[in-house]
Amino acid sequence: MRGAVIHAPGDVRFESLEDPKLLHPTDAIIRTAVTCVCGSDLWPYRGAEPIGDPHPMGHEYVGFVEEVGSEVTAVQPGQFVVGSFATSDNTCANCRNGFQSNCLHREFMSTCQAEYVCIPKAQGTLVATGEVPGEELWPGLLAVSDVMGTGWWAADAAEVRPGATAVVVGDGAVGLCAVIAAKEMGAERIIAMSRHESRQKLAREFGATDIVTERGDEGVAKIKELTGGTGADSVLECVGTAQAISQALHSARPGGSVGFVGVPHEVAVDGQELFFSHVGLRGGPAPVRRYLPDLIDRVLARRIDPGKVFDLTLPLEQVAEGYQAMDERRAIKALLKP
Repeated sequence: MRGAVIHAPGDVRFESLEDPKLLHPTDAIIRTAVTCVCGSDLWPYRGAEPIGDPHPMGHEYVGFVEEVGSEVTAVQPGQFVVGSFATSDNTCANCRNGFQSNCLHREFMSTCQAEYVCIPKAQGTLVATGEVPGEELWPGLLAVSDVMGTGWWAADAAEVRPGATAVVVGDGAVGLCAVIAAKEMGAERIIAMSRHESRQKLAREFGATDIVTERGDEGVAKIKELTGGTGADSVLECVGTAQAISQALHSARPGGSVGFVGVPHEVAVDGQELFFSHVGLRGGPAPVRRYLPDLIDRVLARRIDPGKVFDLTLPLEQVAEGYQAMDERRAIKALLKP
């Protein structure tokens, strides 16, 4: 088969790879329907994370089951499935508590920008749709495997409630999906922090009521101005930089909550400051598996359409262009078709 391999910062190649094989009775092989480039893939692409030896890339996927191990009964060959970027047995204590992305047997997917993928812990990781959905729904279901699930986790962790004021920090695919989540959870006012006109437009389409273009201290001041000087009930941090975390924490009102889902880079939180702020802070890798059945249903019912975050569609063989376009902010998110 063929797939994406990263060799060095800025150097992603489409190469021939060994076909995946069932290594354990809990594995499944899927044929990828569509896959994509994630904003978090840009960290190694930009040299912000070590790469080491050349290795495959990608952790978002939907596809058709080709083969299953002897212990996999939840899905069968021919079915269309959606999975999470973090595998889970869905039976351990952490999974039962709803944190499948911290499964005691978790593995992070990392080979999904390819024609075929081996899914470990397939019994607990994959969810099949009742029928094969129309291709027009594939982008939305692909979004559910990561960015929509992560945006939902941001809203959940930030305790968005009906009637609340929510602030979304970050206008990438996760941030835009977080706007959808805040809207679905009943937020009355959703303030999206964005400097890019095309992303602002999509944020408004997804449910944002206000746009704030300022960042840092100026952005915090604007949020305070819009909220009567107190700050927001819920803040959804979807970037992962020190500035974004600081901006999120200072934008929340006393007693408010911050959900941080951007992978942190060079982030440090001042304990004294957090202590006296009365702001709640929760985050981490999104427990996407917890949300999969509900989010799949919302996409299939056309209640939400997170697939709109894909504003660039390319054949998988042009994966390098997908990375470059996202790195240069010419695209929000690149969809790849094998």
